[in-house]
Amino acid sequence: MKILVINAGSSSIKYQLYNMKDESVLASGRVERIGTESAIVTHEPAAGPGVREVSGILDHVTAVRRVLDLLLHREHGVVASIAEIEAVGHRVVHGGETFKASVLVDDEVKRSIRDLFDLAPLHNPAALMGINAVEQNMPNMPQAVVFDTAFHQTMPRHAYLYPIPMALYRRHKIRRYGFHGTSHFYVSERAAEMIGRPIAELKMITCHIGNGASCTAIQGGKSIDTSMGLTPLEGLMMGTRSGDIDPAVVPFVMSKEELTLGEVNSMLNKHSGMLAISGFSGDMREIVEAMEDGDRNAKLAFDMFCYRLRKYVGAYAAAMNGLDVLVFTAGIGENSAHVRKAVCEGLTFLGVQLDETANQRHSKDARFISAPDSRVKVLVVPTNEELIIARDTFRLVSERKAAGDSPVSRGQ
Repeated sequence: MKILVINAGSSSIKYQLYNMKDESVLASGRVERIGTESAIVTHEPAAGPGVREVSGILDHVTAVRRVLDLLLHREHGVVASIAEIEAVGHRVVHGGETFKASVLVDDEVKRSIRDLFDLAPLHNPAALMGINAVEQNMPNMPQAVVFDTAFHQTMPRHAYLYPIPMALYRRHKIRRYGFHGTSHFYVSERAAEMIGRPIAELKMITCHIGNGASCTAIQGGKSIDTSMGLTPLEGLMMGTRSGDIDPAVVPFVMSKEELTLGEVNSMLNKHSGMLAISGFSGDMREIVEAMEDGDRNAKLAFDMFCYRLRKYVGAYAAAMNGLDVLVFTAGIGENSAHVRKAVCEGLTFLGVQLDETANQRHSKDARFISAPDSRVKVLVVPTNEELIIARDTFRLVSERKAAGDSPVSRGQ
């Protein structure tokens, strides 16, 4: 079975086509700047020449049509017919309390995604556009949705509730949801496999740190707490997001600077974090380079980032009454030996001992970076959210077929 995985943004679509027989990627690519006459299309088949072109693509329907044209292309394509693609899987950021697992798309699922627009105004509308675009280009194609929040639905009430009036939770479902769940799930499973122990026996902290960053406490294979909250703004310091701050800062700054709600929201999401402290960038690579050249603000941004991450690791070790495994993933976690070293050097009280040679070694493969005698195993595990989406889509469609039902999405 071949599965097309789509991650739709408001002005972009990323895609991968999987052959589920061996879970190999047949082709991948992206369409950027959707809605303009200068959209950028990149298509990379696993074998053979790729494509990069600029053309007018004014909506997601046209973008998906272009993706399908490239997958079928005589020179650059990887399938002979659309019929070879048996299902499409989508990443959806917010599933609220409605979705605790991945599901096949039907009209009710689409209504539920729409009902959650207020909780993820930048992401859920784009995901729904991607689903509708596939429906228009591939009628009767079964589609599945995999939610970033679903993995965190195992959090206990004392972890996900905020200490605010319960009426706000009952009326508006204001609570911690967490994000990056697909990534945290994948790397935790992969880490347990590498260690050779059942995940049910392990106390693990996974650090998904890129431009967006989150930390999750995983006990017995289940998320029991995570740093992001109602939105992806809470928690760790990030590239351009503030992470945790005193909530009184918001009305204080609005009053002093005469900012609107939209302006202060933009400040916290787009003009804070490492960008605000360094004064020039939210990219950890640029910050480390400037820090090594003596830039004091870059050094401060680096120290704040690592300090706040280390605090979360310590807090989650306390929440689980111990720690067996620490995992780094995503852009910074996979590539910044500086960050991993700074974080681990402050965790020796937990039994973390870093192997400096292993930590400095550059590799795209999952690997151990802890010393052989380290009580806590420390790993770098490249994330693969698209593979989880493909696997869940494959499983759901296969179960539908095995049950004797039509594999097409209900309501279509």
